[in-house]
Amino acid sequence: MTIGETRGAAGPAGPAPAPLFTDPVFGGPTDPTVVYDPAGGLWHLFYTQRRADQPDGGVAWVHDTDIGRATSPDGREWTYGGTVIGDGPGGNTWWAPEVMRHGETWHMYVTYLEGVREDWTGPAEIRHYTSGDLADWQYQSTLDLDTERAIDATVHRMPGGGWRMWYKDERRESHIYTADSEDLRHWTTAGPAVTDQGQEGPSVFALGGVHWMVTDGWSGLLVYRSTDLRSWHRQPTPLLGAPGKRAYDEALGHHAMALPQGHDEAYLYYFTHPGGGRGSTVQVARLYVRDGWLRCDRDEPFEYAPDPARTPAHRGGRAE
Repeated sequence: MTIGETRGAAGPAGPAPAPLFTDPVFGGPTDPTVVYDPAGGLWHLFYTQRRADQPDGGVAWVHDTDIGRATSPDGREWTYGGTVIGDGPGGNTWWAPEVMRHGETWHMYVTYLEGVREDWTGPAEIRHYTSGDLADWQYQSTLDLDTERAIDATVHRMPGGGWRMWYKDERRESHIYTADSEDLRHWTTAGPAVTDQGQEGPSVFALGGVHWMVTDGWSGLLVYRSTDLRSWHRQPTPLLGAPGKRAYDEALGHHAMALPQGHDEAYLYYFTHPGGGRGSTVQVARLYVRDGWLRCDRDEPFEYAPDPARTPAHRGGRAE
């Protein structure tokens, strides 16, 4: 099937591939973000390209990472497309790309750390890049978030207008903090969002008539519900807190991104460390709301066919 035959429409339905993606260079894709490019008719997967096959000491293998990219005509079969942000081996560290579209411009908010470290300490910042085609990215600014250790940004439009960013502030007990913007370029800090425990990798989205935030609590994905994107109520049971049964899914789920597909369903992209080693894979599972709470059965077979018509506009789709 050619790209032209699938352009602008959902790909062929079928059971979700497991795994969905493996990095062919270092074997360590993490922190996935999936968007649709209406100009090229392709789905794009951006991720942290961890160097899982390297024998570096400490956690150095999680540093010196670039932002990888893969493309797909149907969201099922992916072609590796190299890296889009980074400076190659022996350079610096980029993590956790958040990619979204406003007007004709794509925005990426990505974590940057100088150099390569063997532990989790030291400064970290969120940088802003823009692109017209999802391939060439131009640096715009480094966000001033009143902390020297900000990582893992996610962005969503506020009900009354403007945008809000959620991120992990490692200086403040690894709680989730916020910043607001009217133009996606100038940001003003807006205080904490959730402070009940340390966590990272927030993903904020709308589903079933309310808003949700999913974060990585390191023992499953924590879930918070909100009607106004300001006050959050924690769901009693986390998601992906027990190993799955699909291929390379037999481990906890980490750092996820939710892609709504209409009002009642979303796809949850996450990564696992199958076998408990450094290697990782990207997986996808179905999200839905039942009895007022977010549900995800990673072992449940489902028809996986991401559809631009059901994908939110800020992720490149046509749904409002």
